[in-house]
Amino acid sequence: MTTLFDPIQMGDIALANRIVMAPLTRNRAIEGNKPGPLTVEYYRQRATAGLIVAEASPISPTAQGYLDTPGIWSAEQVTAWQAVTKAVHAEGGKIVLQLWHVGRISHTSLLPAGEVPVSSTDKVADASTFTSEGFIPVSKPRALRDDEIPALIEDYRKAARNAIAAGFDGVEIHAANTYLIEQFLRDSVNDRSGPYGGSIENRTRLLLEVTRAVAGEIGAGRTGIRLSPMTTFTAPLDSNPQALYGYVVEQLAPLGLAYLHVIEGETGGTRTPEGKPFDYAALHRAYPGVWMLNNGYDRDLALQTVADGKADLIAFGRPFISTPDLVRRLRDGAPLNELRADKLYGGGAEGYTDYPTLAG
Repeated sequence: MTTLFDPIQMGDIALANRIVMAPLTRNRAIEGNKPGPLTVEYYRQRATAGLIVAEASPISPTAQGYLDTPGIWSAEQVTAWQAVTKAVHAEGGKIVLQLWHVGRISHTSLLPAGEVPVSSTDKVADASTFTSEGFIPVSKPRALRDDEIPALIEDYRKAARNAIAAGFDGVEIHAANTYLIEQFLRDSVNDRSGPYGGSIENRTRLLLEVTRAVAGEIGAGRTGIRLSPMTTFTAPLDSNPQALYGYVVEQLAPLGLAYLHVIEGETGGTRTPEGKPFDYAALHRAYPGVWMLNNGYDRDLALQTVADGKADLIAFGRPFISTPDLVRRLRDGAPLNELRADKLYGGGAEGYTDYPTLAG
């Protein structure tokens, strides 16, 4: 029987176990949107995970939506990330970088002068973002023109190339949590016509073009993607999420990706929202590759899910924030550290690199 602690080959990446550290925004980048020494230590401490998916990192200056998030568009950022990947690899870990474009979940104060957020639409989101003034409402976006999309896809391609130059084992395309790619996917947000709007096939076009570009640049076996069919973080659900995401998975299946990462239910919340049924197992049946699940897993549920073959990998978010040695504690059945929720976003070492590990 397969266990959570067994090794697995994930595309071109060999993992020591099936426990994944989910991507977690912590807003601790230093000047130039670079990871600093604290970030190096933070990931080093958690390198016993089979895989670390490093925090979402903007692919360009105009992709940023939150204060102090580390990017992957500049040479200086690549150099800074090299210290992170070197530290993780020295501990025997594997690490990929999540490629991020927030779309309309941004504020003009976070973007280059004169720029406004871009999206599939010009409708403003009912959402807030984290700025130097704290959490404030997002700015009104403009809809991307069709002729601008090739440059956007090129930004993803370059970011993937930069991630490999930074020493990452691969990348995860962020197509979840109602950011840019999902703003194109959902008919609750995408109100455009033309090749990127209207039908499911058209709304899926950007996701597939980005995925093929990234996989073509660094190899499909080093490319993963994250989806969140039932998350309403900053946008309503699609009118038919089962059909939409079923089509997405059907189109991704033949690409030979390293893995597909699915958030079940509401991000950071209810795994099965009342009155919102969704058949995740149907997606799994349609996907022949490595299947990663996330959201609200504890030890017992993770062990059972892998043993039953319902997932190959389980991603843990907040438990990895509070408990650097989560793998050991899951193996031993030891209690986890208490999370300090007031230290999640911004700040220094407190609530970031000062959580204790078990002695011995």
